Amino acid sequence: MKLEITRESYEAMLGAALKAAPLEACGLCAGNDGAVTRFYELTNADASSEHFTMLPEEQFAAVKDMRANGTKMLAVWHSHPETPARLSAEDLRLAYMPDTVYLILSLAVNDKPDLKGFTVNDGQSQPVEIIIA
Repeated sequence: MKLEITRESYEAMLGAALKAAPLEACGLCAGNDGAVTRFYELTNADASSEHFTMLPEEQFAAVKDMRANGTKMLAVWHSHPETPARLSAEDLRLAYMPDTVYLILSLAVNDKPDLKGFTVNDGQSQPVEIIIA
């Protein structure tokens, strides 16, 4: 499986992660046919550097906007300000949607952000090829 992300969406994600650091940033990505064309920066209600919780009202507004624009949710994203772009035990435990890509943007290495994607089924993760177009 692969996920294509527009350069504009990737830059918005990176900007949100850098702005939130040292806390985790989070949000949603939408599009069609495996191509992300819309980026949603949501609030990390936990204000934590180790985990995140999205505000339900912001999630609802994002999904409403997706429907209005004819897109669907393709990915849930969050940043890891100080750790690699890998799914933590908590990330695996909270990954409920098998058809959704879970994106992690690591800022652990200065000036070298690392974006990785995964799908999760029955607690098992599989890597997803990420293409920035």
